[in-house]
Amino acid sequence: MEKLLITGLNGFIGSYFKNKYKNKYDIKSFSFLNNDINTLNCNNIDVVFHLSALVHQMGGASREEYERVNVTQTLDLAQKAKESGVKHFVFMSTVKVYGEETDSKYIENSICNPEDEYGKSKLKAEQELLGLSDEGLGFRVSIVRTPIVYGHGVKANIKSLVELTSKIPILPFGKIENKRSMVYIGNLCHLVDEVIKQEKSGIFLASDDEPLSTTRLIELIAKNLDKKVYLIKIPFFQSLLKLLKPSFHKRLYGSLEIDNTITKEKLNLKNPYSVEEGISLMLKDIRD
Repeated sequence: MEKLLITGLNGFIGSYFKNKYKNKYDIKSFSFLNNDINTLNCNNIDVVFHLSALVHQMGGASREEYERVNVTQTLDLAQKAKESGVKHFVFMSTVKVYGEETDSKYIENSICNPEDEYGKSKLKAEQELLGLSDEGLGFRVSIVRTPIVYGHGVKANIKSLVELTSKIPILPFGKIENKRSMVYIGNLCHLVDEVIKQEKSGIFLASDDEPLSTTRLIELIAKNLDKKVYLIKIPFFQSLLKLLKPSFHKRLYGSLEIDNTITKEKLNLKNPYSVEEGISLMLKDIRD
């Protein structure tokens, strides 16, 4: 049984991974919040799965704080892992390294041009990690870039849409035709498991098999909540929202689509869950 060290084990993704694969891996944890990196013992650890991070903050965080958490802590951990003989370092990154919403599709080797400090810090961490990788010495680095991850316990934008849909029967989000890729947490963790099992290094993109429009996403949420919701299109609503709440407008109307064909071919990967199944599983506890 391989020994995994996971940071951020109690978070959204870490909790799911532990529950799903606890019988497959010997899982240990490390917290930068509660422990000193100098006390960490990576001896006999086979794989480090680094999840903990300072994620995108709507209210903003300083460049220095993103640098400290997402770059410095990551490199300290990777260096210790390499020196201790760990063979594989898996880093959870983000599609924010490419930039923001766009009508073109991002692929694994798309040019990276992050626009916010979160994306910049993640890209810098990626580059430094890839510089540490050494296949000859047996230190592999895998970068997993994700769009919005959803599942039971998700927060932020998806949670807000679920709450709106459960409470308000008429919403002004009809006929939105954007395309936004997301990834169900079960599909993401399956990808990570395959990366570890196949001992693959490099950059990987996680995504469900099809993107959703905001309208279609709300329809699926309503269906699984057994709620009757009327989605209407109100003249000037989109323009008004763009003027008053540009960040909210971007998330509701902007497109961010991923084509991860290269990742699927490299891993011979098939997502175990469809979009509809992922949404249903996310809402199962609420529905029950």
